[in-house]
Amino acid sequence: MDTKQTTAGSIKDGNSVVFDGIACTVKRVDKGKTGKHGAAKCRIEAIGMINSEKIIKVMPASDKVDVPIIDKKNAQVLSIQGDVANVMDVESYETFDIKIPEELKDEVVEGSQVLYWIILGQKVIKQVKQ
Repeated sequence: MDTKQTTAGSIKDGNSVVFDGIACTVKRVDKGKTGKHGAAKCRIEAIGMINSEKIIKVMPASDKVDVPIIDKKNAQVLSIQGDVANVMDVESYETFDIKIPEELKDEVVEGSQVLYWIILGQKVIKQVKQ
Protein backbone atom coordinates (compact mmCIF):
# COMPACT_ATOMS: atom_id res chain seq x y z
CA MET A 1 0.00 0.00 0.00
CA ASP A 2 1.54 3.30 -1.10
CA THR A 3 0.83 5.78 1.68
CA LYS A 4 2.60 8.33 3.85
CA GLN A 5 1.51 9.67 7.24
CA THR A 6 0.52 13.11 8.43
CA THR A 7 -1.36 14.48 11.45
CA ALA A 8 -5.12 15.01 11.35
CA GLY A 9 -4.61 18.68 12.30
CA SER A 10 -2.58 19.40 9.14
CA ILE A 11 -5.26 18.14 6.71
CA LYS A 12 -6.97 20.75 4.55
CA ASP A 13 -9.95 20.72 2.16
CA GLY A 14 -9.02 19.00 -1.11
CA ASN A 15 -6.31 16.79 0.43
CA SER A 16 -6.39 13.00 0.04
CA VAL A 17 -6.63 10.62 3.00
CA VAL A 18 -7.18 6.90 3.61
CA PHE A 19 -10.10 6.04 5.93
CA ASP A 20 -11.07 2.39 6.54
CA GLY A 21 -8.84 1.30 3.64
CA ILE A 22 -10.63 3.65 1.20
CA ALA A 23 -8.79 6.49 -0.55
CA CYS A 24 -10.85 9.68 -0.09
CA THR A 25 -10.81 13.36 -1.05
CA VAL A 26 -11.38 15.68 1.92
CA LYS A 27 -14.44 17.90 1.38
CA ARG A 28 -14.50 19.71 4.73
CA VAL A 29 -12.40 19.97 7.89
CA ASP A 30 -13.70 21.49 11.13
CA LYS A 31 -11.13 22.04 13.87
CA GLY A 32 -12.25 22.75 17.42
CA LYS A 33 -10.21 23.62 20.48
CA THR A 34 -11.33 21.96 23.69
CA GLY A 35 -10.86 22.82 27.35
CA LYS A 36 -7.82 23.52 29.47
CA HIS A 37 -6.25 20.05 29.29
CA GLY A 38 -8.02 18.57 26.26
CA ALA A 39 -6.57 18.15 22.79
CA ALA A 40 -7.94 19.91 19.73
CA LYS A 41 -10.37 17.75 17.77
CA CYS A 42 -10.83 17.53 13.98
CA ARG A 43 -14.04 16.55 12.20
CA ILE A 44 -13.13 15.41 8.68
CA GLU A 45 -15.73 14.86 5.94
CA ALA A 46 -14.40 12.90 2.97
CA ILE A 47 -15.75 11.33 -0.24
CA GLY A 48 -14.31 8.06 -1.63
CA MET A 49 -12.25 8.58 -4.81
CA ILE A 50 -13.37 5.31 -6.37
CA ASN A 51 -16.86 4.60 -4.98
CA SER A 52 -18.00 8.15 -3.92
CA GLU A 53 -18.82 6.85 -0.43
CA LYS A 54 -19.13 9.59 2.24
CA ILE A 55 -17.07 9.07 5.41
CA ILE A 56 -17.01 11.34 8.48
CA LYS A 57 -14.32 10.93 11.15
CA VAL A 58 -13.78 12.80 14.43
CA MET A 59 -10.30 12.46 15.91
CA PRO A 60 -7.70 14.34 17.96
CA ALA A 61 -5.64 16.75 15.82
CA SER A 62 -2.45 14.95 16.90
CA ASP A 63 -3.61 11.55 15.54
CA LYS A 64 -1.78 10.16 12.51
CA VAL A 65 -3.71 9.57 9.27
CA ASP A 66 -2.58 7.86 6.08
CA VAL A 67 -2.33 9.89 2.88
CA PRO A 68 -2.38 7.88 -0.39
CA ILE A 69 0.46 8.36 -2.84
CA ILE A 70 -1.32 8.73 -6.17
CA ASP A 71 0.52 7.78 -9.36
CA LYS A 72 -0.82 9.71 -12.38
CA LYS A 73 -0.18 8.16 -15.81
CA ASN A 74 -1.33 8.37 -19.42
CA ALA A 75 -2.67 5.56 -21.57
CA GLN A 76 -4.15 5.02 -25.01
CA VAL A 77 -7.48 3.23 -25.41
CA LEU A 78 -7.05 0.14 -27.63
CA SER A 79 -10.56 -1.33 -27.47
CA ILE A 80 -13.80 -1.05 -25.53
CA GLN A 81 -16.09 -3.86 -24.39
CA GLY A 82 -19.18 -2.67 -22.49
CA ASP A 83 -17.96 -0.50 -19.61
CA VAL A 84 -14.39 -1.85 -19.70
CA ALA A 85 -11.59 -0.38 -21.81
CA ASN A 86 -8.41 -2.20 -22.80
CA VAL A 87 -5.66 0.43 -22.58
CA MET A 88 -1.90 0.66 -23.12
CA ASP A 89 0.32 2.75 -20.84
CA VAL A 90 2.20 5.24 -23.07
CA GLU A 91 5.46 4.92 -21.08
CA SER A 92 5.73 1.21 -20.20
CA TYR A 93 3.57 -0.16 -23.08
CA GLU A 94 1.82 -2.39 -20.52
CA THR A 95 -1.74 -3.28 -21.57
CA PHE A 96 -4.55 -3.86 -19.08
CA ASP A 97 -8.33 -3.63 -18.66
CA ILE A 98 -9.78 -0.69 -16.74
CA LYS A 99 -13.38 0.16 -15.85
CA ILE A 100 -14.79 3.27 -17.56
CA PRO A 101 -16.40 5.66 -15.03
CA GLU A 102 -20.08 6.47 -15.67
CA GLU A 103 -19.39 10.18 -16.26
CA LEU A 104 -16.76 9.47 -18.99
CA LYS A 105 -18.64 6.75 -20.94
CA ASP A 106 -19.41 9.07 -23.90
CA GLU A 107 -15.87 10.48 -24.12
CA VAL A 108 -13.79 7.29 -23.93
CA VAL A 109 -13.43 6.01 -27.51
CA GLU A 110 -10.91 3.74 -29.26
CA GLY A 111 -7.68 5.63 -30.01
CA SER A 112 -8.26 8.34 -27.38
CA GLN A 113 -5.74 9.23 -24.68
CA VAL A 114 -6.80 8.97 -21.02
CA LEU A 115 -5.28 10.09 -17.74
CA TYR A 116 -5.49 7.31 -15.14
CA TRP A 117 -4.54 7.27 -11.48
CA ILE A 118 -3.19 4.35 -9.47
CA ILE A 119 -4.76 4.71 -6.01
CA LEU A 120 -3.90 2.04 -3.42
CA GLY A 121 -3.19 -0.44 -6.21
CA GLN A 122 -6.45 0.29 -8.10
CA LYS A 123 -6.40 1.90 -11.54
CA VAL A 124 -9.07 4.54 -12.21
CA ILE A 125 -9.66 6.65 -15.36
CA LYS A 126 -9.86 10.30 -14.31
CA GLN A 127 -10.09 12.20 -17.58
CA VAL A 128 -9.97 11.97 -21.37
CA LYS A 129 -7.28 14.05 -23.08
CA GLN A 130 -8.26 15.91 -26.24
